[in-house]
Amino acid sequence: MKSSLWIEEFQSDHSSYKFEIEKTLFSGQSEFQAVDVVQTKGHGKMLLNDGLIMVTERDEFAYHDMIAHVPLFVHPNPKNVLVIGGGDGGTAREVIRHPGVEKCTMVEIDKMVVDACIEFIPQTSKDLTGDRVNLIIGDGVKFVKETKEKFDVILVDSTDPIGPATPLFGTEFYEDLKNCLSDDGIVVSQGESPWYQTDIQKGLIKILDGVFNDVFLYTFSNLTYPGSLWSFTFATKKYHPVKDFNPNRVTESGLDFDYYNKGIHSAAFALPSFIRKNLEGLIKND
Repeated sequence: MKSSLWIEEFQSDHSSYKFEIEKTLFSGQSEFQAVDVVQTKGHGKMLLNDGLIMVTERDEFAYHDMIAHVPLFVHPNPKNVLVIGGGDGGTAREVIRHPGVEKCTMVEIDKMVVDACIEFIPQTSKDLTGDRVNLIIGDGVKFVKETKEKFDVILVDSTDPIGPATPLFGTEFYEDLKNCLSDDGIVVSQGESPWYQTDIQKGLIKILDGVFNDVFLYTFSNLTYPGSLWSFTFATKKYHPVKDFNPNRVTESGLDFDYYNKGIHSAAFALPSFIRKNLEGLIKND
């Protein structure tokens, strides 16, 4: 019998996900983390940071559709967009599909992640060298503290709060984000698993509640993140993510999506009861 090589990601001490891999395409150690790209048998190419799954070709569209298009179809005229993290390039790719976006600035701390994805995962990274993408290899925390620019939408496309992403889950960071938002700006952040990371999720939302007047949570499903149900936070200075959403804009855009659509947009904010109970008093999903 032919032996198989599997990669396994453990979730706490009681469960794990396993994926069969055919070969390793890249393996390196950056200043910040281990970076690997592997060819899997059933999920295409996969990016891992410190052994944790970041992206697979098979389902990356679910995450990237939902982090980008939800806020971009709520804000009436997003021209200047900031992405913090997002080294695989998928979020920036979706942002610049909106013709009204004049510039997408992406600040990623780890050059090795960007280079590995440009070489081995063009599906997500293909637009990182485009004219409307301003790619900065640097510290996103430092960038938002020092920038004089104002952004209409900010997308925090971070990993879990370990390693280089730890400062992206702090109060000072979100205060700086608010300061570089336009007067009607929106911040969407990777919001963790409502099944497995409830403490981290609560902590992030409490920080957002202390900085922004209105904080919401929305969910999506995918194949490769633990629990398969994941979330984003939606913090806003002005716009309600459902009441101020005009579904006709999605139709009129002419854009085609693999996950996002106008029905999914509103439905994503209709949270399962266990999430609403867990976050009671912290979110404005009504």
